Amino acid sequence: MNKFSVDLTNCDKEPIHIPGKVQSHGFLIAIDKTDFTITYLSKNTGDFLEVPAQDLLEKPISILSDYVKQQELNFNIEDLLKLGIIRKSFDAISPYPVEINGNPFYIIINPSVTDWLLEFEPLTLQYDIQSLIGRSASSMLQGKSVLALLKGAAIEVKKLINYDRIMIYKFQDDGHGEVVAEEKDDDLEPFFGLHYPASDIPKQARELYKLNLTRLIANVNTDDSPIITFKENAPLDLTNGSLRAVSPIHIQYLKNMGVCSSFSISLIVNGELWGLIACHNYSPKFIDYKAREGAKLIGEILSSALEYRQTEEDSEVIEQFKDTAAVLLEHLNKDKYLVDALTSHSKTLLDVTKGTGVAIIYENVLKTIGRVPDDGAIFELANWIKTNSDESIYYTHRLSEIFHPAKEYKSIASGILACSVSKDPDEIIIWFKPEQITTVNWAGNPDKPASPGENEMASLSPRKSFEIWSKVVNNTSEKWLSEEITSVLRLREIIVTYINKKANEIRLLNEKLQAAYEELDTFSYTISHDLRTPLTSIKTYAELMLKNKSIDDHGKKMLDRILTGADKMNFLIKEILNLARVGRSEINFETVNMQSLLNEIGTEVWAAYKADGAELILGQLPDLKGDKTMIAQVFTNLISNAVKYSSMVDKPKIEVTAYVDSGETIYTVKDNGMGIDNRYYDRVFELFKRMDNVKDIEGTGVGLAIVKRIVERHNGRVWFESKLNAGSTFYVAFKNR
Repeated sequence: MNKFSVDLTNCDKEPIHIPGKVQSHGFLIAIDKTDFTITYLSKNTGDFLEVPAQDLLEKPISILSDYVKQQELNFNIEDLLKLGIIRKSFDAISPYPVEINGNPFYIIINPSVTDWLLEFEPLTLQYDIQSLIGRSASSMLQGKSVLALLKGAAIEVKKLINYDRIMIYKFQDDGHGEVVAEEKDDDLEPFFGLHYPASDIPKQARELYKLNLTRLIANVNTDDSPIITFKENAPLDLTNGSLRAVSPIHIQYLKNMGVCSSFSISLIVNGELWGLIACHNYSPKFIDYKAREGAKLIGEILSSALEYRQTEEDSEVIEQFKDTAAVLLEHLNKDKYLVDALTSHSKTLLDVTKGTGVAIIYENVLKTIGRVPDDGAIFELANWIKTNSDESIYYTHRLSEIFHPAKEYKSIASGILACSVSKDPDEIIIWFKPEQITTVNWAGNPDKPASPGENEMASLSPRKSFEIWSKVVNNTSEKWLSEEITSVLRLREIIVTYINKKANEIRLLNEKLQAAYEELDTFSYTISHDLRTPLTSIKTYAELMLKNKSIDDHGKKMLDRILTGADKMNFLIKEILNLARVGRSEINFETVNMQSLLNEIGTEVWAAYKADGAELILGQLPDLKGDKTMIAQVFTNLISNAVKYSSMVDKPKIEVTAYVDSGETIYTVKDNGMGIDNRYYDRVFELFKRMDNVKDIEGTGVGLAIVKRIVERHNGRVWFESKLNAGSTFYVAFKNR
């Protein structure tokens, strides 16, 4: 860096609270808090009191009574100071009128670190300030909107102090200021709407504006009076002083603007510096203490009104967002699906903010409302947010500057507000705001650096020119309001609570279902096992009776029916035992050679059903990971059904093949048989449920229930497609492990 590195941001480092000088329209005397002796005073004190200033240092405060007079005979500055100390405030004392060499003055008392500051200023006000302030406040508060309120304040302050130009100057988030209202003499060019860099009013100056609600610079062309003291390396803290001298940089700044006198009134909203009532006069102008206090009162009234109006406007927005959240909560409680509840009614996710579009990704499904980027861009953006933010909420009003692919759709989404809605980082809601291209008019180029002046000191040449310099701002959206962020957080809490509630309900249902399955398995196994003994007895006795030659043909037919019924019952019991065994058995995962397994199953099924006329076509048969016995049971049942229900056609044909898709191996078993009536679609996998048109075909209604249970125990899926008299295709999907 070169020797000269000063730019206007160096103002942030300037110790403006200890300037070592005071403005020369008044004088200052500092009194030690412990022994009430004079520790500091401005050099011009001697000019006002007509005594060498140096002679007053280290003298007791009582010496001032020789120079400062009051109408009361027993007036004593020390008693005045002690009264304020006892009251713990000088508000009721300052300003105190006195007389110095026949001229009226005010004493204003304020605390410093180790001293009391006594500031003496001329008394010039000759009218009823209280009455004027009352009328001013009444007129100002007639403004119904914030802009009208600000304009009214500028008018009333101009009436009170009669400066050439009164501006309402609002600080933006980055510290730069904008003139949002103005009242001026007709011959002056307008500053309304102009923006000024943050360096014009540096950070530590903004902090002092929060402590000192008014600040007067009476004449930029007069020399300040230095403060003298007997203390070494102990500058006097003038944070609370009214006469505190002004930074030379700021004085030069005002001179460059052609301003001779300035006066500012702080506007404090919600404890922060909202802005200033900035007053400029193009000739020297002193405002005495009471007029400044009157202007400060206008500023305080305006601050309260701004806070009230802002709170009022915020409350309307907050209530609107709260109403939306309440309605969406009702939808969540009534609707079956979360996304439908949030997007399919008159009140939707779009009403949660002032965004112009919204997207929700939930359970790998994307749903959008309003103006949004295309689906691919939204998924890409969601992935970027997941990668770059660990917070539950993320927002920006300049997306394309941070995420460059967003430049492609900046007209739709220059601003985003996103929040996660579950533990899954891929489940997210994103609101969008479009680009707002604006032209900002600056009083001079804010990007132009300072340049060295004489003796390599920083001149304020960038601020010598205050001609309008326009800058186009793009790639940004309207900023997200704090109320919008709060609204999104409120909705997120509702959704997370809803999801957790549903998850808990599902967990309880699963626990009950598991218990029911276990009870059913135990019951089925016990009952089925116990039924086999009496059934075996029935069959044995029936067979013995058939061997009895005394039984006639009619009796034999009856016994044959008993044996047939016993066999059917035995087969049904066997199927129920198989079903129970599926629920009770541990799964032994292994790689199953499906080519070999299906060849074996085909041979067994063709032999069992005497299906020599049926054609079995085996296609691609990739291996599966699972329990070999259970998988064999699945395909035995499916192929057996295909053979049975195709036996009525001329050329039965059964095709078995598989393909891999999205991490799953999906097998299909297709036949050209009688098909399934769509009236029975919902009963296909239910236990003991069979169609009316297959009652003549052997079956129990248990086989497909076994298939479904085995597949689900493998975390797979099973479904079918079918058309009556045109065949059926069953699909079984196993995850690739």
